[in-house]
Formats: sequence, C-alpha cells, structure tokens
Amino acid sequence: MNDPHGVSIGPAAALYGLAPSTLRWWESQRVLPEPPRVNGRRVYTETELRRIGLAYLCCVVGAMPLEQAAVVTSGGRDRSWQSTVKEQAGQIEERIRQLRSAHAYLLHLVRCPDDDIVGECPDLDSELIDHTPRGLVAAPGLVAAARSAAHRTEAGGPRDEKDSPCDENTAAPPRCAVCTGPVSQPVRGRRRAYCSRACRQRQYRRNADRRAG
Repeated sequence: MNDPHGVSIGPAAALYGLAPSTLRWWESQRVLPEPPRVNGRRVYTETELRRIGLAYLCCVVGAMPLEQAAVVTSGGRDRSWQSTVKEQAGQIEERIRQLRSAHAYLLHLVRCPDDDIVGECPDLDSELIDHTPRGLVAAPGLVAAARSAAHRTEAGGPRDEKDSPCDENTAAPPRCAVCTGPVSQPVRGRRRAYCSRACRQRQYRRNADRRAG
C-alpha cells in the first residue's frame, strides 16, 4: 500500500512486534475498532496506530484482560476508563501480595536443614497445622486427622460418588502455557491452553518475536 496517510495491517502489526492475526483478534474482541478500508483493505492512520499502541500497553505490558482493555482503548473524555485501569492495578497488587507471601514461605522452607524433609523434619507437622487445612482438624496424627476430615465431609450432606472421580484416576489440573496458573476447562468445546486472554496475547507476542528473530 502506497497511501502516505496510512499503512496496511502488516506494517501496523510489525510496528509493535505483533502478528496481523493479533490485530484482527483484538478487533473481533472490540479492543480495536475496525479501521477504514481502501479497496477492501484495512488502512491504519496515525490515530489507529496510536490506538494499537495503547492496546499493546494494556494487554501486553499491563496484562489486562481484553474486555477491560476495550474500555480503555475506547477512550472517552469523562475519564471513566481510569476506574478500569485502577481495578486492574488493584488485582495485580493483590497478586503481587500473594506472590510475595509465596516467595517468603519458599525461602523459609528451603532453610530446613534435613535432607529428607518428609521423614526427618521435626517441624513439618507444625507447618502443616499452620499453613494447610489440616490445622482445622483437632487430631494428634495425620491418619486420625484424615479419618476425622473424611467423616466431617460425609456428615456435611449426601454425596453422589459418581460425580467425583476416584483420586487414583484424577489427573492434575491443566496449567496455563504462559503463567502456569490453573486453567478452567469448559464442559464442552475446545480445551483451553491459557488461563486468560492476556496470557494468550502474551503467547502471541512471543510467537511473533520468534518469527521476527
């Protein structure tokens, strides 16, 4: 395309290291409006390129879900988009808090002087009581505690065993291909590889980087 006032989708995507399919996906999810067309082809002007940049900042840099990013990229002089950004920042702050807590505990755990932490660590039982649901069961040993926990679960109401697979046959929950977080799977349809649309976009970005390299 030789239009001096705009570029086609390939250069527009390349400007931010993205694949053209990513821009089309963002359009389908209303993160970006579909740009004007010339002879049936998309034309991205300065304004559209700025909007793509903002979408990149939201989705890739800010790890924002697409539905939230769409609120920001749509703009608005009433600045209502700021509440969406603050909400995402708050969620990330909570995630950071959780990660810091996990990090601190792992550093604490690695200080255990025993090679066989299961068989030799004298503090493991107290750690289980302090940091796992085992601490909710007042029983002196783990076997007794497990029996008590099972009895308490059964006393909570009838349970259809057919609805719950046996623990011997239960597979580990699938993990996100990007952040390794748990991925909830739909009852029907295609299985998911990512826990969120933001992670999916980050994977698109990595794939685009590999192709560019």
